[in-house]
Amino acid sequence: MERVELRTVEELMASLNACRGAWDAPDRSGDPVDLHDHALQTAALLRRSRPSDKELQVAGLVHDLGHLLCPGDDAGHADRAADAVRGLLGERVARLVRLHVPAKRYLAATEPGRGLSAQSALTLGVQGGPMTPREVAAFEADPHAEDAVTVRQADDAGKVVGLDAGVMEDWRPVLELVAAAHASYVR
Repeated sequence: MERVELRTVEELMASLNACRGAWDAPDRSGDPVDLHDHALQTAALLRRSRPSDKELQVAGLVHDLGHLLCPGDDAGHADRAADAVRGLLGERVARLVRLHVPAKRYLAATEPGRGLSAQSALTLGVQGGPMTPREVAAFEADPHAEDAVTVRQADDAGKVVGLDAGVMEDWRPVLELVAAAHASYVR
């Protein structure tokens, strides 16, 4: 599979806008909202819970881009999205995107009665199932684990049909801010 790298905010915005009408399952059997609405809802929930953490919000916005980049790759979508945004948005955003699937596995192990959407429950098996105790300990040792769980919780909650979570264009200044901060850090 070809590796995609989004190099500008304009390219990223085009990809996010292309999520309108795109679904986590190519046959639309998955979650009840398209990737566009899911991204907006997830990011809005993170904005509400952590208003000063722009990188966390942006991670929520872009976490499922891998479903657009490689439809049907439930096991690898987080890695694809992380690889696509790392150069533009930085290592922390990419790490949180990459960890949203392990965070699901972590929560499945540590909170087994916790509800998942039908699609998330289905893909959990393909993604490795609930973590083993050793995997739980390794995940908890990751400095980004707590934030990854926060992204995951917003991901799970951001699947409400008809919920108005704003428009994608409202996120352009936030994406530009995060990209500019990363670019100045890299220099």
